[in-house]
Order: sequence, then structure tokens, then C-alpha cells
Amino acid sequence: MSRFAPAFLVLSWVVMGFSFAFFVPMAWDWFGEGGTHVHVWAWCFAFTLATGAWLWVRTRHANRELTVRDGFLLVTLVWVVLPVYAALPLMYAVQGLSFTDAYFEAMSGLTATGATAMAGLDLLAPSVNIWRCFLQLIGGLGIMLLAVAILPFLGLGGAQLYKAEMPGPMKEQRLTPRLAETARGLWGVYFVLSLGCLLAYRWGGMSWSDAFMHMCTTVGLGGLSSHDASFGYWNSPQLEWTAVLFMSLAGISFARYFMLWRQRSFSPVVRDTEVRAYLGVLGLATLLVMSMLLVERVVDDFPSAIRQAAFQVVSVATTTGYATTDYLLWPSFVPVLLLFLGCFVSCAGSTGGGIKMVRVLVLVKVAQRELVRIIHPRVVYPVALGRTIVPPDIIWAVMAFMLIYGGTMVGLTMLMLASGLDVVTAFTAIVACLNNIGPGMGKVGPAGNYAVLSDFQIWLCSAAMLLGRLEMLSVLVLFTPQFWKR
Repeated sequence: MSRFAPAFLVLSWVVMGFSFAFFVPMAWDWFGEGGTHVHVWAWCFAFTLATGAWLWVRTRHANRELTVRDGFLLVTLVWVVLPVYAALPLMYAVQGLSFTDAYFEAMSGLTATGATAMAGLDLLAPSVNIWRCFLQLIGGLGIMLLAVAILPFLGLGGAQLYKAEMPGPMKEQRLTPRLAETARGLWGVYFVLSLGCLLAYRWGGMSWSDAFMHMCTTVGLGGLSSHDASFGYWNSPQLEWTAVLFMSLAGISFARYFMLWRQRSFSPVVRDTEVRAYLGVLGLATLLVMSMLLVERVVDDFPSAIRQAAFQVVSVATTTGYATTDYLLWPSFVPVLLLFLGCFVSCAGSTGGGIKMVRVLVLVKVAQRELVRIIHPRVVYPVALGRTIVPPDIIWAVMAFMLIYGGTMVGLTMLMLASGLDVVTAFTAIVACLNNIGPGMGKVGPAGNYAVLSDFQIWLCSAAMLLGRLEMLSVLVLFTPQFWKR
């Protein structure tokens, strides 16, 4: 532990800070349920705080700056360890829930995936559903980003954490000279958007508890719900369009909103190449799905068709995972299209999962350049996004990421198939978890859940969610011999 003592020191602060998250469901339980499970939340708080304090005592004398290795190890440890603590109250408050399923549920929450292995959500204690959804608010923008905001007060640098945690290939771009200021600014934007979503849901007819829970899972693009029917529980056009709006907003990089506020101008958003591509793909996909619903007579009237198409497209494409209907009953082209969109549509720096739109744009630009070079071998054709030239090292990083992404998806799918799962469920479960989408197809579609999987398959899906949330490279680098060499 001494070699990576600074990483474990910060981990101790994160664990102790995370312990106070238990006060949210505890307060809800105390005031709303008569204290039915207060002892569970209190015990989990005390245990988490005590173990974090013990780790701090062991590492409190570590005072050197975090290195690149420390950063990657710390980020991975946080996302592996915190679900253990988050799973404890689920095991004690939900009868018959195994540690495997509880860990899967906690990992799904903190990685903002939205996959669930629990049924009978309407019958659960409200504090349990509050906890499941609140985890997605914490994990949406990244709990390590919050750690970056407080690291200067601990006397430790946060640059390596920011680089390891923030999604997307172009991580060296700073919004402010100081990373802590950047982190606090992004969390400020996150809070304002969350507050707006909460009030909009309440105004649309949700109770305060439902509004809070679905605010957490909308802005966090996680998609967990307090109802088995998800958003179909309300059958409310107003609430569905509200969700479409805030899911769309949360799918855009929070850095763009931060720059919008600082510059008092919409230029950082409307002129951003990735944002324009993101909105364009969502719009075209919505029109395509709407047309298919009308042509195939799945829906008979235009308002219902556009509403259902927009909700399902935005929900799955932004990797939220809400559902108002079982879209697997629609023409088979639609669910496959939705799952495909969930793999790449979200913007880098948003709370969404997947490979991110910016990487796809880079790959498209590289393909265009190579096609031009076939005709004009000596032409100078730089890869550019808007007016920004993409450096060669970024291009190579994107290519390496895509290779590892494809290999990881194939490898995990083959393991699922080897465990006896059918090909549709195996492949789409890995796609859904690796891209943090939530529902897949087959047995894990929007009308089902992951409870049908074996423990081994559940652990594979948990690993896929972790890899997807940290974009694989941050985790897989720990398994290279070079990482452990002094």
C-alpha cells in the first residue's frame, strides 16, 4: 500500500464523504416511513465512515503529489469499492436480495447505467428507491469530479484524477486555469439543471418523491425508476416531453453550459460540431422511427407517434433507458436502431455513456481523409472538427480505443454465450451494459430485467458497466506489466 499511499489516502476521503450520502434515504425513511429502515441506513453510514477513517489513519502521512498511475488506480478503486458500500443497505432492506444482485444494482446506479435485477419496484420501501436513484445523481457526472473539486483543500493535486475520470478523448482542454474551479463550475451547472428538472416534474404532476427520484435518473441519464412500468406508469404526454427535454440537455457536454454561462453567449453550444451532430442524429432518428410507426400502423395518430418516437429515441440514444412501452414489439428495425444509437450519440463530457459522438466524428473525418488520399496521395488533408485541427495523438488514441472497445465487446459476449445464454440476450446485454444504456433485447429488454441471468452473467455485466463508465482504458491499463514496474 505504501507505494500508492496517496491514492489510498484520497480513497479514504472519498469513502468517508460517500458515507454522508446515506443521510438522504435515512431522512426520507425517518420522516416519510416512520423510521422502518432507519437502523439500516444508520449502520451503513457508521460502517462506511469507520472503514474510511481506518484507511485514512493508515495513509494520513502520504503527502506527495498524485502521479499518473495513482490517478488511474484511484479512479478504478473508487468505482469498484463504492458499490460495495452502496449494496449493503439493499441487501438488508430488500428481502431475498443476494450480494451479487445488490452489487449489480449499486454498480448500475453509480455508473448511471439503469439496468436492474429487481422486480416489484412499486412495493419497495420508498427510501430504497430513493437510494437507488440518488446513486445515479452521484455517479452521473462522476463522483471523482467532486473529489477533484475538494483535493486542493487536502493538499493533493487533481490533474490526474480529472484526466482519468472525464469521458471523451480530448481531456487536456481546461475550462479554467485551475481544475478545482473547473470541477466546481461543472457541479454548479449540474445542480442548476437538476433543480430545473425537479421542479418541472413536480409541476407536471409527479409527487415530490417521484419528482426527486426521476430528476436524479434523468439528469444522471441513468433511467432507474420507482415503478416497474417506468415512465409508462403515468401515461402523461407532459411528463414525457419534460423528460425528453431534460434527457436531451443532459446528453450535451456540461462544459458547453459552463462556457455559455461564463461568456454569456450561446456560441459555445450552437457552434460546437459535436452538439450539432448530436441534435441532428436525434432529430433524424426520431423522424425515422415516427414514420415507421405510422407506416406499420403501430400508432394511428401523428401526436402519439411523434411523442413515442421522440421519447424512446432520446431515452435510449442518451443511454438513459426509460421506457413507456415495450418497443421490442415494434418492427425489429426500431429496437436495433435504438440500441445502435445508444452506443455513440451522447456527447463527451455529458452524463451519458457509449463511445461518444466526438469519437465517431473523428473516425468519419479520418475515413474521409483516406478516401481523398486514394485519389490524391500527396494531398494535405488535416482532420478537423469545425475550426479545430485534431492532433495525431488524439487520432491514434481514438483508433486504439475503438479497437479495445470492439475487442472487449466481443470477449464479454463470448463469455456470456459460453455460460449458456442465447445470442440475442448475451450480445445486447453486453452492449447495454458496456455503453451504460440499461435495457437490452431478448430476456433483458424493456419489459424484463437482469434477474433472469445467472450470478456469473451478472458479474460479467457488472464488469462491463465499470469498463464502460471509465471508458475501458482507465481500467485495462492496470492489467499491463508497465503499470506495476517501478
